[in-house]
Amino acid sequence: MHDISRSSARIAGIGYYLPEKTLTNADLEKIVETSDEWITTRTGIKKRHVVAEGEALVDLVVRAGNEAIADAGIIPEEVDLFLVATATPEQPIPASAAIAQPKLGVVNAVSFDISAACSGFVYALNVGRQFIMNGTMRNVLIVGAECLTRYVDWSDRKTCVLFGDGAGAVVLQAAPEGEGILEIDWKTDGTLSGFISMPGGGSRFPPHSKESIDQRLPFIKMMGNETFKVAVRAMAGLSKEVLDRAGVKPEDLHLFIPHQANQRIIQAVGKRLGFRAEQVYSNVASVGNTSSASIPIAMTQAIREGRLERGDLVMVTAFGGGLTWASALIRY
Repeated sequence: MHDISRSSARIAGIGYYLPEKTLTNADLEKIVETSDEWITTRTGIKKRHVVAEGEALVDLVVRAGNEAIADAGIIPEEVDLFLVATATPEQPIPASAAIAQPKLGVVNAVSFDISAACSGFVYALNVGRQFIMNGTMRNVLIVGAECLTRYVDWSDRKTCVLFGDGAGAVVLQAAPEGEGILEIDWKTDGTLSGFISMPGGGSRFPPHSKESIDQRLPFIKMMGNETFKVAVRAMAGLSKEVLDRAGVKPEDLHLFIPHQANQRIIQAVGKRLGFRAEQVYSNVASVGNTSSASIPIAMTQAIREGRLERGDLVMVTAFGGGLTWASALIRY
């Protein structure tokens, strides 16, 4: 009998959560010197979701995690490993996964966070996959979640228009060869770590230091033009490598779900890979850049819209601070 535990990992359940409150481009016009036309032309974003007062990261994690667990048809106690991918944790200590663990009821799960910025979810897929493949874990819950609007400098019109809050989750289980995650790869280039960063709040610039406050260091900083060029090249290059290793041609792919950074990047990566417009999924207009949450949110929405069904080939790819990037080819 074939041992599927050593073959691959499949997405057995999926879900997402977006805060009820939204922030439109018209709303932003009242906060910072910008316009709907300026934001839409450069990013494709029309609105983003924002956590409410009293709402924080773990609240998002629990909502999305509960959906994925229910969709997988398991009970929380059956989860063996629980990973939270985030760049905006609930607090520095302990891990957000540890705080969320009892609230989700995944009391038997080893729980920890993964920090790889916008690539965090795909990084977590690769980590979780290893434990499924070696047979030590049966159910792995992965949640990509962000409260980015809590770390946005609302005086910086180039970055404050980009980010939104939300969470997306999947449950991984064993799958036979030829199903689930077929190929996956990840990369890091720390020489470019200054392209996307949040310098303040750590041991270099503690949150209470005068320098940190005066220089507005506990906020997201981004070198936009430089990041755009590297992001397109990196995501397209790694995605092509993954497709080639799997022997899959662009026309064989049912759907391509890139990290929802901005519409220009999404279109540029899709074009470079030779995908038709209808193969490329985008929800950035309605949610903005939700970092590690963007791919599982987009994938869940694509499924609910009927654009992704069981057995379809889907590729996901992400790029974020680190710099980090990752791509995965999945038979959903």
